[in-house]
Amino acid sequence: MKRSRMMLAGAAALALTCGTVAANAADAPGKGVTIYMQMGGNPGDGATLARQNGAKAAATALGVDKLNAQFSAWAPETMLTQFKQALAAHPSCIVIMGHPGADAFADLVKQAVDQGIVVTDGNSPLTSLQKEYGPQGFGYAGVNLYEGGALVAKQMIAKGHLKSGDEAMVYGVFSQAERGLSEKGLADTLEKAGLKVDRLEISPEINSDPSLGVPVLAAYVQSHPKLKAIGTQHGGVTAVLEQVLKKAGKKPGEIIVGGIDLAPATIDGLESGYVSVTLDQLLYMQGFMPVLQCVLSAKYKMPGLDLNTGAGVVTPDTIKALVPLINEGIR
Repeated sequence: MKRSRMMLAGAAALALTCGTVAANAADAPGKGVTIYMQMGGNPGDGATLARQNGAKAAATALGVDKLNAQFSAWAPETMLTQFKQALAAHPSCIVIMGHPGADAFADLVKQAVDQGIVVTDGNSPLTSLQKEYGPQGFGYAGVNLYEGGALVAKQMIAKGHLKSGDEAMVYGVFSQAERGLSEKGLADTLEKAGLKVDRLEISPEINSDPSLGVPVLAAYVQSHPKLKAIGTQHGGVTAVLEQVLKKAGKKPGEIIVGGIDLAPATIDGLESGYVSVTLDQLLYMQGFMPVLQCVLSAKYKMPGLDLNTGAGVVTPDTIKALVPLINEGIR
C-alpha cells in the first residue's frame, strides 16, 4: 500500500512538471477543464489562504480554463448547498470537503458521477465514497485525521511533561462524522496516557466564527484551576487560544496547548510560547493536489490519488524558519 501511494505521488509530480511546461501551450493539460472547489473557511483567513494559493497555482500551471472557489465558513450545510450549485453548472470536476459526512454527500456525488463529472475530496475524508468512486477519480488530499490528532497529543505530552491524572480539555467537532476523528485521536491518546480529558463540542456559531469562543473558553479555564492542557484540531480555534489564555490570566507554558494550522495568530502564539505544538497539514498541498486530480481524471481518466498531508508538527523551536513561507501564503 505504501509503495502504491509513493508511485501515485511520483506520477502526480511528473504530471505537474509536464503541466508546468505545457501551461502556456495550446495543448495545456487543463485546457477545457472547469472546476468548482470548496476552500473551507473565508477568503484569505489563516486556515484557508494557503489552500487558495495552492489551488490557484495548480490551475495556472496546468492551464485550467476556470477555477471557481467556494467558501463556507466551515458550515457543513453550506458545503452541501455549494455542491448543488456546482452540480447545476455541470463543470468538469467538483472538489468537496468531507465535513457533512459520506451519508449526506452520497446521493449528490452519485448524481455528479452519473453525469460524467469528476468528484474528489480534500481536508476531511469520505472513505466510503472514495472506495466506491475511486476509479472515477475520487481521491483525497488531507490529513489522516485520527493519526494527526494522536501526533499532536503525543507532542503535547512530551513538551508539557504531562502525566497520569493531569486534567485536559479537548475542544472540537466530535459530532462531524469522519471530520471528528481529529479530536477523537487527540483525546483518546491523552486518555491512554492517563490524563483526565473533558471533551467539549464546538458550537456551529463558534465553528464559523472562532472569536465568539474566546469568552467561553476563558471562562472554562478560569473555572478549572487544575487544567494542564488544551487540545483542538480546529485551525480557527487554535488561532484564538493565546487570546483565551491571556484573558484567563495565564502565562505562556502554564497550560500546554496543542492545535492545528499556521494562521498569523497561531504563529504569534508559537513565538510567545502560548501555543506548544500545532499540526502542519500542508494546506497548500490540499489546494494544489485536488486541482491536479481533477485534470488527471477529467482529461486522462486516471483514478483517485490518496495523499496524507499531515506528516509533521510545528513548535516554538521550529516556527522561525517557516515564517517567510507562511507570510507568502504557502505554508
